[in-house]
Amino acid sequence: MSDKKESAMLPEVTFSTFVLSLASSALVHLGEVPNPETGGTTRNEALARNAIDVLTMLDDKTRNGLTPEESKLMRDVLYELRMKFVARS
Repeated sequence: MSDKKESAMLPEVTFSTFVLSLASSALVHLGEVPNPETGGTTRNEALARNAIDVLTMLDDKTRNGLTPEESKLMRDVLYELRMKFVARS
């Protein structure tokens, strides 16, 4: 497949897609959703915690520079991931 076709299949890179990508990774590592590469679910709490920590750091570093929508997305994503992490731990 050519580079143009591959890049046409990828979502636009925005703050929101970046946050959702990290959140998806955390959900895979929590065993909440199947791994897209294997189709199976496995749990790795250390990797899930790392993804949540990256999102927390990103939230701290960008707090005053986000749009209201981006700020709400970040708060909502972090809340949901933290609750799922606690429930799984």
